[in-house]
Amino acid sequence: MQLNQKLAEGKFVILAEMEPPKGADPGVMVRQARRVKELVDGFLVPEMNKAVMRMSSLGGAVVLQQNGMQALMQVCCRDRNRIALQADLLAASACGVQAVMAVRGEDVRFGDHPDAKAVYDLDEMTLLDAIQKMQQGKDLAGVDLMSAPRFLVGTSVNAAARGEPLEHELEAMAEKRKKGVSFWVTPPVFDLDAFGPFMNRIDRSKTPILPNVLLLKSAGMARYMARNLENISIPDSIIFRIQSAPDRVQECIRIAAETISAIKAKGFAGVLLSTIGWEDKLPDILEQVR
Repeated sequence: MQLNQKLAEGKFVILAEMEPPKGADPGVMVRQARRVKELVDGFLVPEMNKAVMRMSSLGGAVVLQQNGMQALMQVCCRDRNRIALQADLLAASACGVQAVMAVRGEDVRFGDHPDAKAVYDLDEMTLLDAIQKMQQGKDLAGVDLMSAPRFLVGTSVNAAARGEPLEHELEAMAEKRKKGVSFWVTPPVFDLDAFGPFMNRIDRSKTPILPNVLLLKSAGMARYMARNLENISIPDSIIFRIQSAPDRVQECIRIAAETISAIKAKGFAGVLLSTIGWEDKLPDILEQVR
């Protein structure tokens, strides 16, 4: 069943993030995806996550599509101007990619090419404008396209926002919905109560929210994220569980699987599972969920 159909029917969706390689051979990525393709509804291919140079999302998504797997291409404002972004979208559609996710992109200063010049010709809203106009048969300059692409469109939302930032987030969501967005992905979640104020303000039957479940790798990683990353809350109990476990990797896998099950029980539309280089752990997580 196609991803858009499952979302429309209110069926729980599982997406797995699949990093493209830092190299020209996509073989490992394809093998990792094949191991879990029957357990997920699609693979989100990030566009140079954390501003680290690697194969593009377009390239990775096309490779997965060619191997019989549904891929979602991440479209990033950071690295390309409006001409290149529209060209990539046309190429993706021509190669069978049917879903995209629009993101701003992380600061290049924190990646592996800190001297690179960020582009940001379009921001998230104008990128969504471009995608919508292209689906209506015109490019951003108003010129007719010979044929229009068709995409399921997603973007990010800060579901941990509170107070005034929450109001801004809700206003932005309303605008993005008008621009054709069909689903939203949250920051990594380890404590669903952190999303309470946000979830109380939306109609989840009309607003498919996919929390991001991030596989922790160590107690140190969890502590660092809890102390240094905004909009991410990691309970001390999770850090203690990892620290005191006889097999810490397996404990991290259990925590990810339990989080997915809790998200499903809470009535969310689905999840995005991110393993940040530990794609070989995806089968263990997904089997525990099943």
